[in-house]
Amino acid sequence: MSIRRRRRTSSRTSHVVKVIASSVRKGNVLELDGHLCSVLSAESFFPGKGTPTTQIDMRRIHDGTKMTQRYKTTEQVERAYVEDRDFTYLYQDGEQYVFMNPETFDQINVDGDVVGNMAPYLQEGMKVSLSVFEEKAVSIELPQRVTCEVAETEPVTKGQTASSSYKPAMLTNGVRTAVPPHIGPGVRIVVLTEDGSYVERAKD
Repeated sequence: MSIRRRRRTSSRTSHVVKVIASSVRKGNVLELDGHLCSVLSAESFFPGKGTPTTQIDMRRIHDGTKMTQRYKTTEQVERAYVEDRDFTYLYQDGEQYVFMNPETFDQINVDGDVVGNMAPYLQEGMKVSLSVFEEKAVSIELPQRVTCEVAETEPVTKGQTASSSYKPAMLTNGVRTAVPPHIGPGVRIVVLTEDGSYVERAKD
């Protein structure tokens, strides 16, 4: 059973409160000009002179349009509260990704632009957290670390085990990273989903 998109007669919701711009974080949902927008990134700037500002990159939920807004850090914006739910990743279906609620077994389709650069790290059976607003997923959070296999890298350097001089590598999921000299193709490693950086050699 898929959770289908609901048409809204109005974007106004009782679950909207005013917060200052500097408190906005990635994954929050804001209401802007009568439309709900998912926050892709939020960064505050504090110049030596001048007014501190917060730049917020957003994606309008109903049509996927991306936009950037800049506010004074203390300026108020309208934030809509979303519900975080645990889901299990099943498979990719075209430009969408299918997840299942492990308690109800209901399935939900998530747009590719919501998954974004997290897509390469999705693995069948992986537990993720989806932020859901009116039965539609607006952001996703993966485990901080995942295990991936090295597809290509330079040959193993004999006798060199120091990790100070990393070498470029390509993982089987298409992500480029850097690994210690003693890591070769076929080796499973742990990487951070935030940026794909190497953590350690997998223990499995």
